Amino acid sequence: MPSSRTTAPFHMTEMIEAEPAIAVRILERHEAPGSGAAELGRLIRRTIRGGEPVVLTGCGTSENAALGAAEILRDAVRSADLQTVTSGARREPIAAQAFELSLDPPTSGLVIGISHEGATTATNAALTAAHDAGARTALITVTDRSPGAAVADVVVVTEELDQSWCHTVGYVSPLVAATAIGAHLVGRPVDAAFRGLVRDALAAGVERASIIEAVAGRLANTRPILVVASGTDRPAGHELVLKIEEGTWIPSAYRDLETFLHGHLAATDGTTGLVLILTGRARREERLARATGLLRSARVIGIETTAIVAADAAVDLPTELTSAGRIVIPESPDLPDPVASLLGTATPHQLLTERIARARGINPDAIRRSVPAYLEAAELAG
Repeated sequence: MPSSRTTAPFHMTEMIEAEPAIAVRILERHEAPGSGAAELGRLIRRTIRGGEPVVLTGCGTSENAALGAAEILRDAVRSADLQTVTSGARREPIAAQAFELSLDPPTSGLVIGISHEGATTATNAALTAAHDAGARTALITVTDRSPGAAVADVVVVTEELDQSWCHTVGYVSPLVAATAIGAHLVGRPVDAAFRGLVRDALAAGVERASIIEAVAGRLANTRPILVVASGTDRPAGHELVLKIEEGTWIPSAYRDLETFLHGHLAATDGTTGLVLILTGRARREERLARATGLLRSARVIGIETTAIVAADAAVDLPTELTSAGRIVIPESPDLPDPVASLLGTATPHQLLTERIARARGINPDAIRRSVPAYLEAAELAG
């Protein structure tokens, strides 16, 4: 249990503020050609060229990190133009939930587990099942001394441990590790210039704390909070829902951009909050047009709306459609699209959760397990 703090800064606060420096340290550890990231990059290359599947998996925050890491590695595979040697086709990385994967593991290829401390039962079961079925295995985790490392052929170590149970470093660190793996795949140096770009993407959110606090104040009394995203922003949307529910105790739900407009509006009213995430560069014009329509609909109903939006998209998104304000992040054009999107939105959505918790007088660190009934419930769930 994290040590109890009655006021901010919480452990979560300090973890978010440390993430730009944490990212630099992770990238430095995996700069060399002999690093874990480089080794896993070579294994991914061999697997893709052999026409076999690459599957990333995890639970909770690590499951959302697996979704994001799959986006980053898929982009790297495309950039490197990796194809199956025999057919010229391409098997791109995908993500799967760990429990489901443990019940139906692949019989070939590569399964990459993401587990912050390497001790998640379902994730380790998925790695074990995949290994026993004939697949190779890898793990992105904090240390190679973790239980999960014992069932992995390759371990990519982050060495950065979250101090809050409302995990933030547990989400960012595997995304940064995947960024290093992707760089090795495409032959991009993980050098000081690249590390600086990653650091700046994460730091931009921390620097917008006062803006985020104002937005959080408007959302703190809404219920539920709906999160809507599309494309490479979807993993961030899933993670924000988890953060809001465990850190602020407000019921929340994720909806894909188009899905939300097909019936879900009927369950909303003036007490509902909505967060749009729109930062990915791919096909942005179409996504922006659809998101604008969504926000116009939300305005008619009286939903309290905000957006985490990239700078260029913010110009074309009418101000009156984000009643709670908006969080504008830099474009980061020199980073791969999913890296810019996922790292650029990480600290803003984490700080949004932390500031909503503050506004509600809640310490997010223990994810309500300081309350005996919730601790018992967690223990019974295993």
